[in-house]
Amino acid sequence: MTASAEKILSMYKTMVTIRQFELRAATLFADGEFPGFVHLYAGEEAVATGALSAIEKSDYMTSTHRGHGHCLAKGGEPRLMMAELFGKKTGYCGGKGGSMHIADPDLGILGANGIVGAGLGLSCGAAFASKYEKRGSVAVCMFGDGASNRGMFHEALNMAAIWDLPVVFVCENNLYQISMCARDHCSVVDVADRAVAYGIPGVVVDGNDVVAVHEAVSEAVKRARAGEGPTLIECKTWRHRGHFEGDPVVYRDEEEHKAWLAKDPIVRCRAMMIERGFATAEQLDAIDAAVTVTIEEAVEFARTSPFPPVEDLLTGVYTG
Repeated sequence: MTASAEKILSMYKTMVTIRQFELRAATLFADGEFPGFVHLYAGEEAVATGALSAIEKSDYMTSTHRGHGHCLAKGGEPRLMMAELFGKKTGYCGGKGGSMHIADPDLGILGANGIVGAGLGLSCGAAFASKYEKRGSVAVCMFGDGASNRGMFHEALNMAAIWDLPVVFVCENNLYQISMCARDHCSVVDVADRAVAYGIPGVVVDGNDVVAVHEAVSEAVKRARAGEGPTLIECKTWRHRGHFEGDPVVYRDEEEHKAWLAKDPIVRCRAMMIERGFATAEQLDAIDAAVTVTIEEAVEFARTSPFPPVEDLLTGVYTG
Protein backbone atom coordinates (compact mmCIF):
# COMPACT_ATOMS: atom_id res chain seq x y z
CA MET A 1 0.00 0.00 0.00
CA THR A 2 1.52 3.29 -1.11
CA ALA A 3 -1.32 5.64 -0.13
CA SER A 4 -0.68 7.51 3.12
CA ALA A 5 -3.00 7.44 6.10
CA GLU A 6 -3.85 11.09 5.40
CA LYS A 7 -4.76 10.25 1.80
CA ILE A 8 -6.95 7.33 2.81
CA LEU A 9 -8.71 9.46 5.42
CA SER A 10 -9.43 12.07 2.75
CA MET A 11 -10.78 9.38 0.43
CA TYR A 12 -12.99 8.06 3.23
CA LYS A 13 -14.52 11.52 3.66
CA THR A 14 -15.17 11.75 -0.09
CA MET A 15 -16.89 8.36 -0.13
CA VAL A 16 -19.08 9.30 2.83
CA THR A 17 -19.97 12.59 1.12
CA ILE A 18 -21.03 10.75 -2.03
CA ARG A 19 -23.08 8.19 -0.08
CA GLN A 20 -24.87 10.78 2.01
CA PHE A 21 -25.52 13.02 -0.99
CA GLU A 22 -27.05 10.12 -2.89
CA LEU A 23 -29.20 8.78 -0.07
CA ARG A 24 -30.47 12.28 0.64
CA ALA A 25 -31.22 12.75 -3.06
CA ALA A 26 -33.17 9.49 -2.98
CA THR A 27 -35.50 10.72 -0.22
CA LEU A 28 -35.89 14.16 -1.83
CA PHE A 29 -36.78 12.58 -5.18
CA ALA A 30 -39.25 10.19 -3.53
CA ASP A 31 -40.89 13.15 -1.79
CA GLY A 32 -41.25 14.96 -5.11
CA GLU A 33 -38.96 17.83 -4.19
CA PHE A 34 -37.18 17.84 -7.54
CA PRO A 35 -38.08 16.66 -11.04
CA GLY A 36 -36.55 14.36 -13.62
CA PHE A 37 -34.74 11.05 -13.33
CA VAL A 38 -31.86 10.33 -10.99
CA HIS A 39 -29.39 7.46 -11.34
CA LEU A 40 -27.72 7.11 -7.97
CA TYR A 41 -24.11 6.11 -7.32
CA ALA A 42 -24.50 4.52 -3.88
CA GLY A 43 -22.28 1.44 -3.61
CA GLU A 44 -19.75 2.52 -6.25
CA GLU A 45 -18.06 5.25 -4.22
CA ALA A 46 -14.63 3.61 -4.16
CA VAL A 47 -14.31 3.78 -7.94
CA ALA A 48 -14.84 7.52 -8.38
CA THR A 49 -12.98 8.37 -5.19
CA GLY A 50 -9.99 6.16 -5.84
CA ALA A 51 -9.71 7.11 -9.50
CA LEU A 52 -10.22 10.85 -9.27
CA SER A 53 -8.06 11.31 -6.18
CA ALA A 54 -5.19 10.15 -8.41
CA ILE A 55 -5.35 13.23 -10.63
CA GLU A 56 -5.01 17.00 -10.23
CA LYS A 57 -7.47 19.87 -10.53
CA SER A 58 -5.87 20.72 -13.90
CA ASP A 59 -6.69 17.24 -15.24
CA TYR A 60 -9.94 16.32 -16.96
CA MET A 61 -12.78 13.95 -16.20
CA THR A 62 -15.71 12.80 -18.33
CA SER A 63 -18.74 11.35 -16.62
CA THR A 64 -21.95 9.41 -17.25
CA HIS A 65 -25.67 9.46 -16.46
CA ARG A 66 -24.66 8.11 -13.01
CA GLY A 67 -22.35 11.02 -12.40
CA HIS A 68 -22.97 12.59 -8.98
CA GLY A 69 -20.15 10.58 -7.40
CA HIS A 70 -17.74 11.51 -10.16
CA CYS A 71 -18.45 15.22 -9.75
CA LEU A 72 -18.08 15.13 -5.97
CA ALA A 73 -14.85 13.12 -6.20
CA LYS A 74 -13.38 15.67 -8.66
CA GLY A 75 -14.13 18.50 -6.25
CA GLY A 76 -17.69 19.45 -7.14
CA GLU A 77 -19.54 21.62 -4.63
CA PRO A 78 -22.50 19.78 -2.98
CA ARG A 79 -24.56 22.99 -2.71
CA LEU A 80 -24.31 23.75 -6.42
CA MET A 81 -25.00 20.14 -7.34
CA MET A 82 -28.05 19.92 -5.10
CA ALA A 83 -29.35 23.21 -6.46
CA GLU A 84 -29.01 21.81 -9.97
CA LEU A 85 -31.10 18.77 -9.01
CA PHE A 86 -33.76 21.15 -7.70
CA GLY A 87 -33.71 23.09 -10.99
CA LYS A 88 -32.55 26.27 -9.30
CA LYS A 89 -30.66 29.20 -10.82
CA THR A 90 -27.78 28.70 -8.37
CA GLY A 91 -27.06 25.22 -9.72
CA TYR A 92 -24.05 24.34 -11.86
CA CYS A 93 -26.05 24.68 -15.07
CA GLY A 94 -28.42 27.36 -13.87
CA GLY A 95 -31.01 24.72 -13.04
CA LYS A 96 -31.47 23.70 -16.68
CA GLY A 97 -29.18 20.67 -16.85
CA GLY A 98 -30.42 18.53 -14.00
CA SER A 99 -28.86 15.35 -12.69
CA MET A 100 -27.33 14.12 -15.96
CA HIS A 101 -25.63 17.31 -17.16
CA ILE A 102 -23.60 18.69 -14.26
CA ALA A 103 -20.34 20.27 -15.46
CA ASP A 104 -17.62 22.55 -14.15
CA PRO A 105 -14.82 23.22 -16.66
CA ASP A 106 -12.84 25.10 -14.00
CA LEU A 107 -12.51 21.82 -12.10
CA GLY A 108 -11.88 19.78 -15.23
CA ILE A 109 -15.38 18.27 -15.01
CA LEU A 110 -16.30 18.12 -18.69
CA GLY A 111 -19.84 17.06 -17.95
CA ALA A 112 -22.08 14.20 -17.04
CA ASN A 113 -23.80 12.80 -20.10
CA GLY A 114 -27.11 11.12 -20.80
CA ILE A 115 -25.73 9.43 -23.94
CA VAL A 116 -24.18 6.09 -23.06
CA GLY A 117 -20.49 6.04 -23.95
CA ALA A 118 -20.33 9.67 -25.09
CA GLY A 119 -17.61 10.51 -22.59
CA LEU A 120 -15.22 8.11 -24.30
CA GLY A 121 -14.86 10.37 -27.32
CA LEU A 122 -14.84 13.54 -25.24
CA SER A 123 -11.98 12.23 -23.11
CA CYS A 124 -9.92 11.57 -26.22
CA GLY A 125 -10.56 15.13 -27.36
CA ALA A 126 -9.39 16.54 -24.01
CA ALA A 127 -6.35 14.28 -24.00
CA PHE A 128 -5.47 15.23 -27.58
CA ALA A 129 -5.72 18.94 -26.75
CA SER A 130 -3.46 18.44 -23.74
CA LYS A 131 -0.87 16.58 -25.80
CA TYR A 132 -1.02 19.01 -28.73
CA GLU A 133 -0.62 22.05 -26.48
CA LYS A 134 1.91 20.29 -24.21
CA ARG A 135 -0.14 21.00 -21.06
CA GLY A 136 0.91 17.82 -19.25
CA SER A 137 -2.71 17.09 -18.26
CA VAL A 138 -4.42 13.73 -18.42
CA ALA A 139 -8.06 12.80 -18.94
CA VAL A 140 -9.88 10.15 -16.94
CA CYS A 141 -12.93 8.68 -18.64
CA MET A 142 -15.55 7.09 -16.39
CA PHE A 143 -17.94 4.69 -18.13
CA GLY A 144 -19.98 1.58 -17.43
CA ASP A 145 -19.89 -2.03 -18.59
CA GLY A 146 -22.76 -1.37 -20.97
CA ALA A 147 -20.83 1.40 -22.71
CA SER A 148 -18.02 -1.07 -23.45
CA ASN A 149 -20.31 -2.67 -26.03
CA ARG A 150 -20.85 0.52 -28.01
CA GLY A 151 -18.87 1.49 -31.08
CA MET A 152 -17.52 4.62 -29.42
CA PHE A 153 -15.65 2.47 -26.89
CA HIS A 154 -13.66 0.75 -29.63
CA GLU A 155 -13.13 3.92 -31.64
CA ALA A 156 -11.89 5.81 -28.58
CA LEU A 157 -9.49 3.09 -27.42
CA ASN A 158 -8.09 2.72 -30.92
CA MET A 159 -7.58 6.46 -31.36
CA ALA A 160 -6.01 6.84 -27.91
CA ALA A 161 -3.68 3.92 -28.61
CA ILE A 162 -2.42 4.96 -32.03
CA TRP A 163 -1.82 8.55 -30.89
CA ASP A 164 -0.51 7.64 -27.39
CA LEU A 165 -3.06 9.97 -25.82
CA PRO A 166 -2.79 10.73 -22.09
CA VAL A 167 -6.13 9.19 -21.14
CA VAL A 168 -7.14 6.60 -18.55
CA PHE A 169 -10.31 4.65 -19.32
CA VAL A 170 -12.03 3.54 -16.10
CA CYS A 171 -14.80 0.99 -16.61
CA GLU A 172 -17.20 0.82 -13.67
CA ASN A 173 -18.47 -2.71 -14.10
CA ASN A 174 -21.44 -2.94 -11.75
CA LEU A 175 -22.44 -6.13 -13.59
CA TYR A 176 -25.70 -4.80 -14.99
CA GLN A 177 -26.44 -2.85 -18.16
CA ILE A 178 -29.73 -1.47 -16.86
CA SER A 179 -31.42 -4.85 -16.23
CA MET A 180 -29.20 -7.21 -18.26
CA CYS A 181 -26.38 -9.00 -16.47
CA ALA A 182 -22.87 -8.67 -17.89
CA ARG A 183 -22.85 -12.45 -18.29
CA ASP A 184 -25.47 -11.99 -21.01
CA HIS A 185 -24.35 -8.75 -22.68
CA CYS A 186 -20.56 -9.01 -22.72
CA SER A 187 -18.49 -11.42 -24.84
CA VAL A 188 -15.67 -11.58 -22.27
CA VAL A 189 -15.63 -12.09 -18.52
CA ASP A 190 -13.34 -9.11 -18.01
CA VAL A 191 -13.88 -5.92 -20.02
CA ALA A 192 -10.19 -5.20 -19.44
CA ASP A 193 -9.33 -8.10 -21.78
CA ARG A 194 -10.47 -5.92 -24.68
CA ALA A 195 -7.40 -3.74 -24.16
CA VAL A 196 -5.21 -6.33 -25.88
CA ALA A 197 -6.89 -5.58 -29.21
CA TYR A 198 -5.44 -2.07 -29.06
CA GLY A 199 -2.03 -2.93 -27.64
CA ILE A 200 -2.58 -1.11 -24.35
CA PRO A 201 -2.52 -2.33 -20.72
CA GLY A 202 -5.75 -3.79 -19.36
CA VAL A 203 -6.11 -4.01 -15.59
CA VAL A 204 -8.83 -5.58 -13.41
CA VAL A 205 -9.20 -4.21 -9.89
CA ASP A 206 -11.55 -4.67 -6.92
CA GLY A 207 -13.82 -1.67 -7.40
CA ASN A 208 -14.94 -1.76 -3.77
CA ASP A 209 -11.37 -1.28 -2.50
CA VAL A 210 -10.68 2.45 -2.70
CA VAL A 211 -6.95 2.04 -2.13
CA ALA A 212 -6.63 -0.60 -4.87
CA VAL A 213 -8.46 1.67 -7.32
CA HIS A 214 -6.36 4.67 -6.35
CA GLU A 215 -3.10 2.80 -6.83
CA ALA A 216 -4.12 1.28 -10.17
CA VAL A 217 -5.22 4.64 -11.57
CA SER A 218 -2.16 6.41 -10.12
CA GLU A 219 0.08 4.02 -12.07
CA ALA A 220 -1.93 4.57 -15.26
CA VAL A 221 -1.78 8.35 -14.80
CA LYS A 222 1.99 8.14 -14.37
CA ARG A 223 2.24 6.23 -17.67
CA ALA A 224 0.01 8.76 -19.42
CA ARG A 225 2.00 11.77 -18.19
CA ALA A 226 5.21 10.08 -19.33
CA GLY A 227 3.85 9.87 -22.88
CA GLU A 228 3.32 6.11 -22.73
CA GLY A 229 -0.32 6.27 -23.77
CA PRO A 230 -3.65 5.06 -22.41
CA THR A 231 -4.66 2.32 -19.97
CA LEU A 232 -7.98 0.49 -19.58
CA ILE A 233 -8.86 -0.20 -15.94
CA GLU A 234 -11.91 -2.27 -15.05
CA CYS A 235 -13.33 -1.86 -11.55
CA LYS A 236 -15.68 -4.62 -10.41
CA THR A 237 -18.37 -3.07 -8.23
CA TRP A 238 -22.10 -3.06 -7.44
CA ARG A 239 -24.80 -0.40 -7.34
CA HIS A 240 -26.86 -0.63 -4.18
CA ARG A 241 -30.01 0.78 -5.75
CA GLY A 242 -31.84 0.35 -9.03
CA HIS A 243 -30.67 1.61 -12.39
CA PHE A 244 -32.78 4.68 -11.66
CA GLU A 245 -34.91 5.71 -8.71
CA GLY A 246 -38.20 3.86 -9.13
CA ASP A 247 -36.58 0.81 -10.72
CA PRO A 248 -38.09 -2.26 -8.95
CA VAL A 249 -34.83 -4.23 -9.45
CA VAL A 250 -36.61 -7.55 -9.94
CA TYR A 251 -33.86 -8.82 -12.25
CA ARG A 252 -31.08 -9.26 -9.67
CA ASP A 253 -30.54 -12.30 -7.47
CA GLU A 254 -31.22 -11.43 -3.84
CA GLU A 255 -28.39 -13.60 -2.49
CA GLU A 256 -25.91 -12.01 -4.89
CA HIS A 257 -27.13 -8.59 -3.79
CA LYS A 258 -26.60 -9.47 -0.11
CA ALA A 259 -23.12 -10.76 -0.85
CA TRP A 260 -22.16 -7.49 -2.54
CA LEU A 261 -23.69 -5.39 0.24
CA ALA A 262 -21.36 -7.21 2.63
CA LYS A 263 -18.46 -5.76 0.60
CA ASP A 264 -19.63 -2.16 1.06
CA PRO A 265 -16.62 0.05 0.15
CA ILE A 266 -17.17 2.53 2.98
CA VAL A 267 -17.52 -0.15 5.65
CA ARG A 268 -14.39 -1.87 4.32
CA CYS A 269 -12.35 1.33 4.28
CA ARG A 270 -13.48 2.25 7.77
CA ALA A 271 -12.58 -1.18 9.18
CA MET A 272 -9.17 -1.12 7.48
CA MET A 273 -8.27 2.30 8.86
CA ILE A 274 -9.23 1.35 12.40
CA GLU A 275 -7.38 -1.98 12.17
CA ARG A 276 -4.19 -0.30 10.91
CA GLY A 277 -4.37 2.56 13.39
CA PHE A 278 -4.90 5.20 10.71
CA ALA A 279 -7.93 6.58 12.54
CA THR A 280 -10.17 5.85 15.50
CA ALA A 281 -13.87 5.08 15.33
CA GLU A 282 -14.51 8.40 17.05
CA GLN A 283 -12.56 10.32 14.40
CA LEU A 284 -14.48 8.63 11.63
CA ASP A 285 -17.79 9.25 13.39
CA ALA A 286 -16.86 12.93 13.55
CA ILE A 287 -16.24 12.96 9.79
CA ASP A 288 -19.61 11.29 9.21
CA ALA A 289 -21.35 13.90 11.36
CA ALA A 290 -19.61 16.81 9.63
CA VAL A 291 -20.60 15.45 6.22
CA THR A 292 -24.22 15.19 7.37
CA VAL A 293 -24.17 18.91 8.22
CA THR A 294 -22.65 19.73 4.81
CA ILE A 295 -25.33 17.79 2.95
CA GLU A 296 -28.18 19.31 4.94
CA GLU A 297 -26.76 22.77 4.28
CA ALA A 298 -26.72 21.89 0.58
CA VAL A 299 -30.38 20.85 0.73
CA GLU A 300 -31.35 24.07 2.50
CA PHE A 301 -29.37 26.12 -0.04
CA ALA A 302 -31.19 24.38 -2.88
CA ARG A 303 -34.61 24.76 -1.31
CA THR A 304 -34.20 28.49 -0.69
CA SER A 305 -32.51 29.34 -4.01
CA PRO A 306 -34.60 31.00 -6.74
CA PHE A 307 -35.75 29.30 -9.92
CA PRO A 308 -34.25 30.69 -13.15
CA PRO A 309 -36.32 33.55 -14.56
CA VAL A 310 -38.22 33.17 -17.83
CA GLU A 311 -35.73 35.41 -19.65
CA ASP A 312 -33.03 32.75 -19.01
CA LEU A 313 -34.99 30.18 -21.03
CA LEU A 314 -32.81 30.33 -24.14
CA THR A 315 -29.46 31.31 -22.59
CA GLY A 316 -26.78 28.66 -22.79
CA VAL A 317 -28.75 26.70 -25.37
CA TYR A 318 -26.90 25.87 -28.58
CA THR A 319 -27.74 24.06 -31.80
CA GLY A 320 -25.66 23.14 -34.81
